Amino acid sequence: MIAGQTKRINRGRGHSYVLDGVKVPGVTTLINGGFPKRALVDWAARTVAGYAVDTWDELSELPVSERLRRLERAHNAVRDAAAVRGTRVHRLAEPLAAGEEVEVPDELVGHVESCVKFLDEWDVEVIFAERPVFSRKYGYGGSPDLVARLAGGRTWLLDWKTNRGGPYGDMAFQLAAYRFAEFYLDESGRERPMPPVDECGVVWLRADGYDLYPVEADEHVFRQFLYIAQVSAAAEECRDYIGDALLPPGGDQ
Repeated sequence: MIAGQTKRINRGRGHSYVLDGVKVPGVTTLINGGFPKRALVDWAARTVAGYAVDTWDELSELPVSERLRRLERAHNAVRDAAAVRGTRVHRLAEPLAAGEEVEVPDELVGHVESCVKFLDEWDVEVIFAERPVFSRKYGYGGSPDLVARLAGGRTWLLDWKTNRGGPYGDMAFQLAAYRFAEFYLDESGRERPMPPVDECGVVWLRADGYDLYPVEADEHVFRQFLYIAQVSAAAEECRDYIGDALLPPGGDQ
């Protein structure tokens, strides 16, 4: 096996995974492509309706086509702002978990204080954080936020969440995929066996505190993730199932 042929490639706010020199899908990509997000559809509708009501006078002064463009983008603007906040908190949580000092922007002080409180109250001992994990057997990669021993000595696989509503059920599929990966890459890029995980959970960080939610992410949930991955692959492949239009026998169309 050629060194460096398995890795995570970072590109701005996004990233991709290469396993043995071949690009493989990420866990979140598979879940997004194979699992219906009905709650997000309802959220998008409510967000656009709320934006329209809140900015009614401003929108009324715009050309109709510009009003349409504003409304079409309204839910994306809210989603992207939340994603940026989450990314910034994640980037601060990793060095905090390692015991390092960080410079905190004023608007994130509450979230960071909640993170520090969790690390202290649960006596967190980091095994690894933000390291790519892979499954050769099933051909995927991913990046769990944190694997650590918590108070009581049990090993937890954890995901940070900073959204308004707390963890959603599909987090179980994501954590199960990470849990049952075969190996992770250490800081030098060497493959290390995935450590046995006793518990999975989500740490919901807010400006006013945190909550640790245990998540069921066992073999049964992992099998469901694999079904979701198959649906995601089918959704990509089905576009190739339609052939070119046929000409009528013995003539031109």
